[in-house]
Amino acid sequence: QVQLVESGGGLVEPGGSLRLSCAASGFAFNSSPMKWVRQAPGKGLEWVATISRAAASAIYADSVKGRFTISRDNPNNSLYLQMNNLKPADTAVYYCAKAFAVVDESVESTFRGQGTQVTISS
Repeated sequence: QVQLVESGGGLVEPGGSLRLSCAASGFAFNSSPMKWVRQAPGKGLEWVATISRAAASAIYADSVKGRFTISRDNPNNSLYLQMNNLKPADTAVYYCAKAFAVVDESVESTFRGQGTQVTISS
């Protein structure tokens, strides 16, 4: 069955960095655009970034543009999110998910992982 397993979250001070990973299985990973979405405490889901099937293009939410980088390793069925210059407002549970298209800026998905907690605090 389809599985997406996120890892790499943790507690980081403002200005720090984290790299999230997502291990995919049960579907043709290299045939699916992928994305990251997040949910801050007490708020709804927020789209973060989307990457195309072959990693030729990526789009980002304005709130993370210039600080976050989405990438993927198709031979190893893995998705990544490099997060730099982290801010307290980035505190959230981060989920990897199958995207509908490379221009997908929605929070909806046919499948989403269980998430990994990212906390930015001094």
